[in-house]
Amino acid sequence: MTAEQIAEWDAELSVLTGSLGFLFNRPEPRLVFAQFIEGLLAELPRKNGWTLSERAGHVTADRMQWLLNGSVWEADRLRDAVRDYVVEHLGHADASLVIDDTQAQKKGTKSVGVAFQHCGLTGDVRNCQTMVMLTYATAAGHTFIDRRLYLPEEWTDDRERCRQAGVPDEVAFATKPELAIDMLEQAVAARVPFTWVLADAGYGRDPQLRAWCHEQAVPYILGVPVDLPLDGPPGKPRHPAVKRADDLLHCAKVRNQWERRSCGEGSKGERLYDWTAFAVSVKDEAPAEDFTHWLVLRRSLHPNRRGKDGQLHREIAYFLVHAPADTTISQIIARAGGRWQIEDDNEINKQLVGLAQYQVRKWTPWHRHVTACMLATAFLAVQHAALPEPDQDPAPDQGKDQDTSESRATG
Repeated sequence: MTAEQIAEWDAELSVLTGSLGFLFNRPEPRLVFAQFIEGLLAELPRKNGWTLSERAGHVTADRMQWLLNGSVWEADRLRDAVRDYVVEHLGHADASLVIDDTQAQKKGTKSVGVAFQHCGLTGDVRNCQTMVMLTYATAAGHTFIDRRLYLPEEWTDDRERCRQAGVPDEVAFATKPELAIDMLEQAVAARVPFTWVLADAGYGRDPQLRAWCHEQAVPYILGVPVDLPLDGPPGKPRHPAVKRADDLLHCAKVRNQWERRSCGEGSKGERLYDWTAFAVSVKDEAPAEDFTHWLVLRRSLHPNRRGKDGQLHREIAYFLVHAPADTTISQIIARAGGRWQIEDDNEINKQLVGLAQYQVRKWTPWHRHVTACMLATAFLAVQHAALPEPDQDPAPDQGKDQDTSESRATG
């Protein structure tokens, strides 16, 4: 990156933070807010009140802490501004909305929403806070546009504890998929352009989320558990009935029509898997008009999962697809790889802008810090999308075979 580009970024960041002055009714918090965002984007070992204050030249951390804890402004208005900024610069009708949750490990019991719960970072149960996030992903770039703090029932059942943490009285218990639906509804109400919804099995297993997409005629690719109920063929000798998702594994092995395809570029190169798909009927769930359900099986290339027999087997993942009937398997596979973009956003936010490094305990400061981090990474995504394209490689030899076929899902 050149010095000129850095200077341009600095000027554009000033314009962006200056355009958000409407959030505040006094000039002091406007200035501190701009310094806060600049600090999140700076190369600091940690992003907390003290380090951000020192970088801004403050003698104490009081002004940064007051910005989050005491000043008058609405984090949801900033959230809306972040969403609009992202859509303005990255918006595309073919975008995906990607759902996932991430955790921040915390000590004690006072921080809002903290509890012993599953921590995706460590894969076990830890004392942490869980935030459900929504990524906007297009070919140009991807970044968060919404967030919800998950409150376990041990919190929502204790209203005094909630009041001490600043949780509004109207906030009741909601599952993570219900929080995801709330964010999707917010995106639809704001006329965010998108086509697909993507999520892993933690969300795909939820019938309410699937039903919302059916009602809205929204295409989705959702990871699902092996016991997803299906209304399949009743079975024949040596051909078992299909009553759940993993019953199709036998059919896949017999048919043996796997296609090796990449679902996107990863940190170690192309994400190659073997794929196969079946048109299916989900028990008690009808797709939208002119839509079809497919169950897509993804198989790892090499044995990487130890089974009950003690042997290593290829891992099989199951995806339920809800899409127009003319959608091709190639389109589905290419789109399925987009779910990793939210994992990239989780990593970028934690490593670069200090998403989980906040030193706040209450509801309002939590939302302010997380939304400010969203603004910082949205700025990075927009600037990255605006970088000039590198010189393209020469066109491949015309004599080489090119696979341009578009296979469709088959029953």
